[in-house]
Amino acid sequence: MGSWQSARAERGEGGSSVAAGLARWRGAFLIAFIALLVLKGIIAATLSPFGDEAFYWLESRHPAWGYSDLPPLTAWLIRFGEAVAGHGLLGMRWPFLLLGSLLPWVVVAFARRAFDARAGWQAGLLCLALPLAGSFGVMAMPDVPLTLAIAVALYALLRAMEQDRRRDWLLLGAALAVAWLTHYRAAMAMLAGLLLLAFAPRGRVQWRRPGLWLALAVAALGLVPLAISNWRQHGAGLAFQLVERNPWRFHADALVQPLEQALACTPLLYVALLWALWRSWRRRGEGAPWDLLAWSALGFLMPYFVLGLFADDERFRAHWPLPGYLPLLAALPVLCRQAGRGWRVATLAGGALGGAGTLLGLAYLALAASGSGVGVLASSKAFPANFVGWRESATQAQALLAREDAVLVADNFMLAAELAFQLDGRRPVYALDSTLNVKHGRAPQLALWRLDEAGLHASHAGAPMLLVVSEVMREREKLAWLGAICGRIEAPRLVARQTLFEGRKRFAYYRGRVPAVPQPPPADPAQCLFWRNAQAAAAASP
Repeated sequence: MGSWQSARAERGEGGSSVAAGLARWRGAFLIAFIALLVLKGIIAATLSPFGDEAFYWLESRHPAWGYSDLPPLTAWLIRFGEAVAGHGLLGMRWPFLLLGSLLPWVVVAFARRAFDARAGWQAGLLCLALPLAGSFGVMAMPDVPLTLAIAVALYALLRAMEQDRRRDWLLLGAALAVAWLTHYRAAMAMLAGLLLLAFAPRGRVQWRRPGLWLALAVAALGLVPLAISNWRQHGAGLAFQLVERNPWRFHADALVQPLEQALACTPLLYVALLWALWRSWRRRGEGAPWDLLAWSALGFLMPYFVLGLFADDERFRAHWPLPGYLPLLAALPVLCRQAGRGWRVATLAGGALGGAGTLLGLAYLALAASGSGVGVLASSKAFPANFVGWRESATQAQALLAREDAVLVADNFMLAAELAFQLDGRRPVYALDSTLNVKHGRAPQLALWRLDEAGLHASHAGAPMLLVVSEVMREREKLAWLGAICGRIEAPRLVARQTLFEGRKRFAYYRGRVPAVPQPPPADPAQCLFWRNAQAAAAASP
């Protein structure tokens, strides 16, 4: 009997020591799973929306086949969540909390299928300990359904390659279709699968099986909404993901990606996962399941590293390679079992430190969710700027609008989405044509909704206007943007100002009128009222 079959035969062993060991691992997994779920649920119900998350919520208010930044599934899930539970943080997030909580169970099922029950529960524990996976579901972000779909696809492919049953191929195709409905990065799952089918002997056999072609046909259905939305928006989604957000030139600073991944995974666990990749790669010639483990892991991790040397390096991307770690979580317990005590101790220590990292990350989000916690972080570099200040700014804007109604306008898409969320979408919030809108791929979507400056002028020329300006931003962008706001509002006058969290967040509120035609900004941006007021406020801050 081969090594894989020998390992899987452990499922049938009936010794009391084996049963007791399984019970301990299963119990440890269940305790950790429930504790994390409760903690994540509390954070999800209290943490203000992340900037991008608020825009996904805004997209959910405009159902469509897709959007200028993403395929439609994230917005659809938010829409469904609020239809069931009502508007609010938990209403928006509970579908993602549920999907994120399914991920460790899929890892358990994958490892059980590939090896044995003990490896399954151990792999599930490692999944909970991996910070990138253990914190999944706290926010309504596309990586949650995307990663879960890829994990299900790996599980289905493992079963399909072994038994060639139609239901497994159908599950594979459905999972890949869901991935395409979630994010353009589903292409990486297709690439990893192509490498397996092209270079592994067992993979090349699959081309002769009708089930593979059935799976690919079902997966292609997930591309239909992408094709429709890009056709309607003249390729805006593809242009943003493939061209606008990526410089496509080598930047040497991206060579630190392994260090970033070591911090994201915690160092010991990262080293253990790389060791598992190396061992799986060396054993790929043994066939199942090592060929699938090796190619699927390498097919994610290596392309992401290479692309990272040339692609977008301004946005957070440490979570991108996560699907490549999932098969290694399944392999690691078995490899440690075979390697001896040293690696077992190292993996246990790595899992413990990883679990501590997961708890530390969730503790950070818990601090960001509470007023007193944000005060603790206010003077640190870890200040959670994208999570805080939105409630206060919406409360101030609502109070000003109650005194004198006006068209509500924000100086960028993120602030506009946050204000709309806090105000329950009861009134439209327009966004000035900020460079931030273009940088994040949201300008075409705002234009389609008529919530950009063109829509503002077309619908409300000459109407009273309340402009909310976020004055804290990167210094190299501050003069250019604040100095360009002049001319976008007629006769502006400052009516309120908020300085929050020791000056880490500042909002200014201006009344005026919507210009029929925007005026050019002053030749010297430093002469613009908005820049001068922001500088004076910054100088007066403690």
